[in-house]
Amino acid sequence: MSATIFGLLGAALVGIGLFGLLVRRDALLRILAFNLLGGGVFLVFGAVARRGAGAGLPADPVPQAIILTGIVVAFAATTLAVALVLRLAAAKDRG
Repeated sequence: MSATIFGLLGAALVGIGLFGLLVRRDALLRILAFNLLGGGVFLVFGAVARRGAGAGLPADPVPQAIILTGIVVAFAATTLAVALVLRLAAAKDRG
């Protein structure tokens, strides 16, 4: 039951992230929307992996490792994107 709830919440986060990417014009809000989308994908992937383990199959640590690696990469990409947006805003103010 909890895997289903996590899957539905992940799908909701993906939908909210897609909506934010399509509607928002501000770069920082679009980065935030992209992070919501990524978090939803990680949650759905984790829910699918949990349902597989709950169906009598042995627990597989590979999906957890992939999710953790994805979170670290997403954090690094977000940091880079925010730094680039701030630098672009500073360059626009100077000239």
